[in-house]
Amino acid sequence: MSDPALGLLMLTLIVIVIMMGFPTAFTLMGLGMFFGFIAFYVPGQSWAANRVFDLMVERTYGAMTNDVLISIPLFVLMGYVMERGALVDKMFYSIQLAFRKVPASLAVATLIVCTFWGIASGLVGAVVVLMGVIAFNPMLRAGYDVKLASGVITAGGTLGILIPPSVMIIVYAAVAGQSIVKLYAAAMFPGFFLSFLYLVYIIGWAMINPKIAPRLPEEQTKVPIPAWLAKFEDAYRSQSILISLVKAVLSPSKAKQIDAEGRPVSYWMLVTNLCYALVPFMLVAGTLYMVWWYVVIHQQVAVEAAVTEVQQLGTPELSKSEATPAELGPTLEFYLWFWGIAAACALLQVRYYWRFNAERLQIVKLLTSSTMPLGILTIVVLGVILFGITTATESAGVGALGAFLLAVQARTLDWKRTKEAVFLTAKTTAMVCWLFVGSALFSGVFAILGGQALLEHWVLGLNMSPITFMLLSQAIIFVLGWPLEWTEIIIIFVPIFLPMLKHFNIDPILWGTLVFVNLQAAFLSPPVAMSAFYLKGVAPKHVTLNQIFAGMMPYMIIVIICMVIMYLWPGMTLWLPNYLYGS
Repeated sequence: MSDPALGLLMLTLIVIVIMMGFPTAFTLMGLGMFFGFIAFYVPGQSWAANRVFDLMVERTYGAMTNDVLISIPLFVLMGYVMERGALVDKMFYSIQLAFRKVPASLAVATLIVCTFWGIASGLVGAVVVLMGVIAFNPMLRAGYDVKLASGVITAGGTLGILIPPSVMIIVYAAVAGQSIVKLYAAAMFPGFFLSFLYLVYIIGWAMINPKIAPRLPEEQTKVPIPAWLAKFEDAYRSQSILISLVKAVLSPSKAKQIDAEGRPVSYWMLVTNLCYALVPFMLVAGTLYMVWWYVVIHQQVAVEAAVTEVQQLGTPELSKSEATPAELGPTLEFYLWFWGIAAACALLQVRYYWRFNAERLQIVKLLTSSTMPLGILTIVVLGVILFGITTATESAGVGALGAFLLAVQARTLDWKRTKEAVFLTAKTTAMVCWLFVGSALFSGVFAILGGQALLEHWVLGLNMSPITFMLLSQAIIFVLGWPLEWTEIIIIFVPIFLPMLKHFNIDPILWGTLVFVNLQAAFLSPPVAMSAFYLKGVAPKHVTLNQIFAGMMPYMIIVIICMVIMYLWPGMTLWLPNYLYGS
């Protein structure tokens, strides 16, 4: 048998052996050593002198000294500490109250919590199991269709490996030799867009067929308002409780006459509730200001600094006519969009606060206390990476520390749970590192045998167009997602396609992001649909695996639709990394 044929045999055997249930990392190393021994075999030479042992040491050392992998244990630790210590049930309750008037409100709340919690933890199994415990039974008791309830949990739970910070993106960056921050920026919009498509599907299905998601009874949608706040609202009788709170802060004598559980309302209570009432305004205004600062002020300072540096070096003065559009700052189109969005936000804020009553204030308080700390931590972790303040590893350290602080503040993390989180982190990290060692050895032997060259020659001989190659590669990865997990696909099969991207002039950032979205289907496609098995483990006995599989099928179609839109509109993926870091 020729060497290239041995390489193809390696590729075939790896799929068969993994599907038989053998550990992926050690299967890769075992096949790599076996076929490598054959590739390097010299008649009459001692078996101990075979060069495959040198290759094994070199590839292991190379994998272990890969700086990209250092961030994995810290991000994984952040996720496990979140899983063990945070209060997901309180977050689910507050979001469910906020969306109580939306069709399929429980399912909508479940998807939002899955998205939000998946970003913070990045662990598919943890998110699916947690939401299965917290949300699945309430949806079934409310009369929700089993397929709707199971589908939203299994699909929403997979978003954690797509939306940064994501371990899958880090692994791809290490395999493809790409920048983690560019991949994070590229995956940001597609991840949230896929979540939005899920949301549109859930609400649309519930509006077309209300029987699958009956409206909740009034007692489950009633917002618990403190007795003193109800008295306060009756005493002032303003159109908006925000106006009442402002009046009470300026002149508190009337408010202090109200009884609050055996004691008068204090001035501090009034100030605190006024701050809670202003949270929606501060979020919108703060977001608009940050966009304005980064696009207008920050860029202008950067341009002035660059001009000063050029002048100090004694080179010809940089004129505006010679500057690039990016150096000239924001365009007229930006100003039109910005002020148009700002005006729309202002109108929505006026409408929101005009109807701002005690119920809405209490919902804001619940949302702020349950989601704000985690939201701030997530924004900080992503922001310091995307804006180049820290490296991915340093950001992961900040995230892990913040997760510990949040868990301690919530008083839900004890010594036992801390040990569990650390142990699971070590276990997951060891698995990923051994996968890299096995993959490095396997791919090295595969290339030496000529398997990679044979596949490239075959693909290039088909004279495919770039779009045909894109469709073929993504279709192969989609099919591989049925029997294999994402780790095996990225570690083993993605490196086969990477060398061909340059020939077809395909951006590896765009292609990789399409792979990330594509691999969402790996968790949703039988027979190895891990999300289904995670949910089945905590589901009631009457819920069958076939019902869970049926609930996941529509979301696989949505994944394909999302990929088509991403390919037709590459700006969704490439605009943010190009804007932040250049093309």
